[in-house]
Amino acid sequence: MASQLRASREKTRPSIFWPLAAIVVPLFGLLAKVEIIDGEKMPREGAYVLAPNHMSEIDPLVVAVAVWRLGRAPRFMAKESLFRVPVLGWALRRTGMVPVSRASSGAGARQTLDSARELVRLGRGVIVYPEGSLTRDPDLWPMRGKTGAVRLALAGGGIPVIPIAHWGAQQILPRYGKLRLWPLRRRVRVIIGDAIDVQSIDGAAGQPIALAAATDEVMAEIATLLAQLRDEPAPAERWKPAAHGQEETGRLES
Repeated sequence: MASQLRASREKTRPSIFWPLAAIVVPLFGLLAKVEIIDGEKMPREGAYVLAPNHMSEIDPLVVAVAVWRLGRAPRFMAKESLFRVPVLGWALRRTGMVPVSRASSGAGARQTLDSARELVRLGRGVIVYPEGSLTRDPDLWPMRGKTGAVRLALAGGGIPVIPIAHWGAQQILPRYGKLRLWPLRRRVRVIIGDAIDVQSIDGAAGQPIALAAATDEVMAEIATLLAQLRDEPAPAERWKPAAHGQEETGRLES
């Protein structure tokens, strides 16, 4: 289990995260008892891309609480359109959330590059769901990933990608289901994996095959971590929604 770790400067420096954490962490603690495994693998300083599995609408709260407890400020990728919503857009900008465009155009590529450079300049981390939406796998295993997390890491000159998996949140809020408030303090376990260096494919960063291979490696590590939490082997192949006639709604990246 994770021991007490030194917090980063971004957590110890006063920010909007302080009042948010003062409200969210205790309230969420009523719903879930979050246990963190191998928390020392979370970087204390510097930029990183955190890549979690995604099986419940409550997952962002699980990951955010875990990241905060590990000494970093939780920032997510968010749809660019949300930044134009009054009040919400202000809050997203104030907390340093990272905008992502749905377009796979030159403008989208420039936005990825700009976001990555900003992460490096400020030494921040960002949470990116590589699946792009809730898993469609019937048994809640990670499905095939999108390349956005790897592309962001490469655009930053080789920002480390940290795989992370959690299990138990689906008991609080089942996928597409209703919130279960009872019993309180359900056990949710979070495990942090070893950093993945995607710099080795930097020379082929624009090649879809290389990006897909690196993404497959990230997804395989996430599945391995989840298998440890579930104490059962992960499927040999990732679930592919298109092969089962499923639409990948809610996608943030391509």
